[in-house]
Amino acid sequence: MSAIPTQGFATARENRRVAESSPVKVELSVVMPCLNEAETLAVCITKAQQWMRKNNVNGEVIIADNGSTDGSQAIAQVMGARVVDVPEKGYGAALRGGIEAARGEYIIMGDADDSYNFANLRPFLTKLREGHDLVMGNRFAGGIEPGAMPPLHRYLGNPVLTGIGRLLFHSPCGDFHCGLRGFSKAAALKLDLRTTGMEFASEMVVKATLHNLKITEVPTTLSPDGRSRAPHLRSWRDGWRHLRFLLLYSPRWLFFYPGLMLMALGMAAGLWLLPGARTIGDITFDIHTFLYAAAAIVTGFQAVNFAVFTKIFGVTSGLLPPDAKLEKMFKYVTLESGLVVGATLFVIGLGLSIFAVSDWSAHSFGALEPTKVLRLVIPAVTSMMLGSEIVLSSFFLSVLGLKRT
Repeated sequence: MSAIPTQGFATARENRRVAESSPVKVELSVVMPCLNEAETLAVCITKAQQWMRKNNVNGEVIIADNGSTDGSQAIAQVMGARVVDVPEKGYGAALRGGIEAARGEYIIMGDADDSYNFANLRPFLTKLREGHDLVMGNRFAGGIEPGAMPPLHRYLGNPVLTGIGRLLFHSPCGDFHCGLRGFSKAAALKLDLRTTGMEFASEMVVKATLHNLKITEVPTTLSPDGRSRAPHLRSWRDGWRHLRFLLLYSPRWLFFYPGLMLMALGMAAGLWLLPGARTIGDITFDIHTFLYAAAAIVTGFQAVNFAVFTKIFGVTSGLLPPDAKLEKMFKYVTLESGLVVGATLFVIGLGLSIFAVSDWSAHSFGALEPTKVLRLVIPAVTSMMLGSEIVLSSFFLSVLGLKRT
């Protein structure tokens, strides 16, 4: 454990006492998640406090402690910071606890490992004062010192996950996972952040984008952390959690677009093979390919259904913001219209099946030519399956609609 500087302790304690009892409005809360950060915690708190005093910012430092066993809590209290005990484990859980306890109008969060520069928070506070809801630090624009970020994170993990986030959500952020960022407390509470792990960083950016909050970026630097132990971050596990979150929050890309593509390919291949076998070069496509085309149509339709279900569940549960297009769709997609469409497709398939049985009866229920019969049976079964799925989906959507209403 590093030595704790004693100069200014009395002043820090007095400032904390005055801040807790004074009616003066707290403008800024600096929130640091903490789990056994005794080696670097004091220097981070000192930098933040000195910056606020130097710039006449009425603020506080909050240490959101996640169960430290190395004396971090005592260090924070001696330094004049507020310690908030967060029993629920996880990076996101600690930050949520700190954000909820913050008294400031604005919040700047940052790791307590001395990798972020708490001695220069002016760019963040300036943008917040200008009216931005979320101010992201961008380490790639500000500078990454040698040894501060592993090559795997710098050249693969962060660029890929940030690129996926920008593609799926049209976010303006160029560094999704920068741990130093500022936001208004009102905006943070509006987002109703829920994740408990490292994916909290992505959730904040994604939800801020979906809620059309005012987002900007400022360059920031990243230094090697000052701890002698290994970081809490686990590259592949936490990278997957970020990717999983991004996909689950984008039903369009996870379900809808792949489903549409499968349906389109299946439909095109099915119509191409419906009249008979097709030959390209030395390869002949026949009834077996036709069957796979039908399977692609059904699977694609199920994926599109999942996209709609996921979107509605996300909106009704508060995980996603309301969608005007979805509301407009429900004016036309009702239980009754779904039942009519589903029943029509089922009847069409049933009619084709009866026709196939009649043809079989005309041959005294004897052997038939498989390729000829299956070109009738496969569309019949596909139509019946789609009709049944539409009927069942219509009832399920109505159940979700009850909660929606």
